[in-house]
Amino acid sequence: MTPRIKDPYKVAPAPIDALRGLETAIKASSLEPRLLELVKTRASQINGCAYCLHMHTTDARKAGETEMRLYMLSAWRESSLYTPRERAALAWTEALTLLPQTGAPDADYDLIKEHFSEAEQVNLTFAIGAINAWNRFAVGMRVPHPKS
Repeated sequence: MTPRIKDPYKVAPAPIDALRGLETAIKASSLEPRLLELVKTRASQINGCAYCLHMHTTDARKAGETEMRLYMLSAWRESSLYTPRERAALAWTEALTLLPQTGAPDADYDLIKEHFSEAEQVNLTFAIGAINAWNRFAVGMRVPHPKS
């Protein structure tokens, strides 16, 4: 894969800084780091973003995530390894990442209402939006992932 722009992060720093600011705000929320990494990894799987998959599986491991839960993430609906709160977040992640197909169904929103406060619902929704923006940026610009 050949990058489309040598260093797209330097070409237009203002939107990159804005998105990083959003990430900082989300990290300061009450959402657990491991949950956020699962959400980011799952959206990146759906979007086929190798750069983000490399980053977020690495970060998930640093946050204490297990290899098996990372391996099973694409089949989370058939796995008993995820908590009800994580399952609600993953369902919402898929609903918003695949928005044209899903329309963000009430059933998925009802799950996050059951397991997340209103502030957490908003922060989770922004986290999903942010990773989708990063995925589109990295895939669109053909940003290569590190070799190891």
